[in-house]
Amino acid sequence: MRWEAGPVRELLTETMQRFAEVAPTTSDAWLAPRLHYILRLTKAEASDTGLWNFLGLCLAPDFVRWRWGRGENGREVGQAARFSGRWDIQCFSRLWWAAELFRDGKNYGPVELACGNQDILNTVMRQEMIQHRPAAQALLRLQYRTVVRTGRDVNAAASVANAAAATLVYEALAPDELQDSEALRQWIAAAGDAPEIQYDTLPQGPSDGSVPHRSAETLTAWFEKLFADAPVRGKVRVDDGK
Repeated sequence: MRWEAGPVRELLTETMQRFAEVAPTTSDAWLAPRLHYILRLTKAEASDTGLWNFLGLCLAPDFVRWRWGRGENGREVGQAARFSGRWDIQCFSRLWWAAELFRDGKNYGPVELACGNQDILNTVMRQEMIQHRPAAQALLRLQYRTVVRTGRDVNAAASVANAAAATLVYEALAPDELQDSEALRQWIAAAGDAPEIQYDTLPQGPSDGSVPHRSAETLTAWFEKLFADAPVRGKVRVDDGK
């Protein structure tokens, strides 16, 4: 089932119908976890640009135009890379990787939060710190707790956290646990037997291990301290006397 185009096409059609009356950007948070769930890929498979090229150029170019189209007729896509391009730019690969990097084990809830913020998708996701699962969850916790509120806040918090990683070894400060590769393999193998996506219910990803809570909380507290002194474009600081 995971290699059949039909279910993916149905999912994308459903997305366009559901979000027909709102800005297409709002569909990212809904689509990302469901695309990840239905494709069931390993990271190695997701690194194959041929898959994403097929989705963008053959299976669903209409979706790419719907999501990224501009101009008078709303069908002019300014970047060819949205059809076939770098992993963090291509229409579908960016959503799959966002789901992979921000999911907390089988819980896709953090993915919805991450993909609801275009600054995370467009800028933060490319930063090296996001490869460390507790760091990714810590950044989202700052947003969930409204420590960071705007896109500029998110970019500033991620920038200082990423810079701090040059001198702090996150794995030592907030260790992660190895993900269960066998659980992932079983989840992928069960694709043909998995229940169909319930569009109104968030699906569950592979049970390959949650992010250690203590590690995520340690980095959340550290990031909050870093953000307190971070320069944010357009933000007036009290100590500036303005």
